[in-house]
Amino acid sequence: MLTINFHPFKNLETKRLLLRRVSNDDVNEILELRGNPETMKYIPRPLATTKDEALAHIKMINDKIEANEGINWAITIKGNPKLIGVIGHYRIQPENHRCEIGYMILPQYNGQGIVTEAVKVVLEYGFDDLQMHSIEGVIDPNNIASERVLLKNGFAKEAHILENELWDGKFWDTVIYSLLKRNFKR
Repeated sequence: MLTINFHPFKNLETKRLLLRRVSNDDVNEILELRGNPETMKYIPRPLATTKDEALAHIKMINDKIEANEGINWAITIKGNPKLIGVIGHYRIQPENHRCEIGYMILPQYNGQGIVTEAVKVVLEYGFDDLQMHSIEGVIDPNNIASERVLLKNGFAKEAHILENELWDGKFWDTVIYSLLKRNFKR
């Protein structure tokens, strides 16, 4: 079984991006992200409507890091500390050497390749630092932009599960993509 340890917290860098720890200073951007019906359209979770809810979300992110249960980074453009998105590893299964990757970005940054670039470096962390064997992406089948990001990073469609999640009075389908370490292109 793998031992998961996120300490010390490791910032990640790409040509354009710095991925750093989320802090309470990011409260307005987290509220903008989690409170935006557009960014939350495919995420069956309640919208954040107050700064307190955004702070609670930040606390949950950092509590999971402290407990070595999950890790998230703030996506920022180098030279500008403003959080424009969040990305991380969730649902870590040390016994199976598998975890899930998740991400979201403010709509004004869509279509610039930022998420694709961030996913690549977070996959490197998952395979190299965490020693994962496989990483999955779980998305809504209508989320074409997210599907494109996963496909660009080498993920393969594994399953389409019909109406497996009840949220807000509606049953949602789930599509699972996965990437094996041996198929990861650096």
